[in-house]
Amino acid sequence: MPVQEGKNKKVTRRRPKHTANNTLRESDRYQSRAVTRALDVLERFPDETTAFSLKELSQQTGLPESSLFRLLVTLESRGYLRQDSDGAYRISERVLRGKLYERASLVRERIHPLLQQIARSCNETTSLAYLFGHHILVLDSIESFHDIRVINRIGRVLPPYASSLGKAITAFQDRATIDRILDAYGIFPRTERTITDHRAIFEEFEKVRRQGHAFDRGEATEGGVCIGAPILEANGKVEAAISISVPDIRMDKSREHALVEELAQATQRMAVLLQSFR
Repeated sequence: MPVQEGKNKKVTRRRPKHTANNTLRESDRYQSRAVTRALDVLERFPDETTAFSLKELSQQTGLPESSLFRLLVTLESRGYLRQDSDGAYRISERVLRGKLYERASLVRERIHPLLQQIARSCNETTSLAYLFGHHILVLDSIESFHDIRVINRIGRVLPPYASSLGKAITAFQDRATIDRILDAYGIFPRTERTITDHRAIFEEFEKVRRQGHAFDRGEATEGGVCIGAPILEANGKVEAAISISVPDIRMDKSREHALVEELAQATQRMAVLLQSFR
């Protein structure tokens, strides 16, 4: 504890001498080398599917295997990494959640202006959904100005087999991930039109992959038609999708076709934006 000399004497605490004019190189001397190395290791893992051996991480980070091993053991013991049966390391769910929300925030920030453009163009509710682990959530939504309109609440968990956004994201995952997403949500009828047969659901996913967009014709919520399209990145990954939701009274085949075309063009532009900051 600091010692106070005299009743009214102010205690001066020592502060690092760095100001806004210091260069990054000058401020580096106040950083912890051990913490920096630990963060360097964690940042090598972009997602939950990536696994590295001790040797691979040593080659990537330039750290000797002996000191890196101690670092990995520490990170694993504190719950930041987990080790597979073959000895490879992966990031833990604890770290993954933080990475997912950071990535989702960036996706929303980049996609929002284009989502606004679509909403203005068609004057219908447009939405953005994102895959968080094994759940698909509405990340952003812009309502139309019509008195009668479809509402999509931000934060809503979407049924992967019934909503257009859920289908558009789930259909492009690998089989194991699809099974986990379906198990996490459960399969039950939302309306009279909801598909609950397991085989029919996978046939629907195949159709979505083939045509590049998904429909929800009153399967998740009655009274509306939602068209969803995946944001398919160059590496084939789909983590987000957008949709246009229209009340039944304003939808016909001609408009449906026009909205599908608008979504296709928009998702291509969005995919380029997302690829630029992966």
